Amino acid sequence: MAEITALLVKDLRDRTGAGFSDCKKALTETDGDMEAAIDWLRTKGLSAAAKKSGRVAAEGLVGVISAAGRGAMVEVNAETDFVARNETFQGFVAEVAKVALAVGEDIEAIKAAAFPGTSRTVGEELVHLVSTIGENMNIRRARVFNVGQGVVATYVHSAVKPGLGKIGVLAAVEGAGEMATLELLGRQVGMHVAATRPEALDTNEVDPAALERERAVLSEQARASGKPEAIIEKMVEGRIRKYYEEVVLLEQVWVHDGESRVRAVIKKAGAELKGFARFQLGEGIEKAADDFAAEVKKAAGV
Repeated sequence: MAEITALLVKDLRDRTGAGFSDCKKALTETDGDMEAAIDWLRTKGLSAAAKKSGRVAAEGLVGVISAAGRGAMVEVNAETDFVARNETFQGFVAEVAKVALAVGEDIEAIKAAAFPGTSRTVGEELVHLVSTIGENMNIRRARVFNVGQGVVATYVHSAVKPGLGKIGVLAAVEGAGEMATLELLGRQVGMHVAATRPEALDTNEVDPAALERERAVLSEQARASGKPEAIIEKMVEGRIRKYYEEVVLLEQVWVHDGESRVRAVIKKAGAELKGFARFQLGEGIEKAADDFAAEVKKAAGV
């Protein structure tokens, strides 16, 4: 019997997109014959993943999970919203969040980690899932927070299941208070972030390029008033403060009472907000604008 080397298995994986264990089994079943192994995978429906990998995947789910002083969030994409209702897919996203909590937010590290309950890695399980469900999927991003004393609270807007939805938030809150109180505060911050979409935690974190663009636009608008340059400068600074109130979390008005600043709420609680992350499913992914007529022709076989 031919020796099934790791290099041979890798070659088959590269050519088919199937998982490591599936490729090894295919080569074993076909005595190391590459072409026969490819056909074996095709008959089992396991080589289709590579063909699907070029299709846009902008649907799916965001998954969140927390433990003592830690929290993780992942976004796993699929092609259709229908898949997000698939229990197998939901289970996969929940497990990927657990893996991220353990290994960190590096996507390659997550893919290389063992997938619980199987002999596959997370990456191999993903390829297997693509072949099983029949849609392109990918683990798009992950975020992990750790705090020394406090909580990493999670919030999911309109959750389809606990910890799974289309908008997820992590809020890292440090403090010496009771964990239950900090957890409640963190969850409230999560709800606030989900609603207001802040871009930075404090003014120091605002993107310098974005700030410069805003300043340039505001300066041009102020100069159109015809006022002296000294007055224009004060007008711009006033509008920059307003800009901070829109995009900086700690400067925003607390949505839960409509008047306090988030900074004041956190300070009153004797806590410190160390960081936050907000994932909205599919944000930033360009969806293909299909030609409807061409789609109808394709469906009709024309």
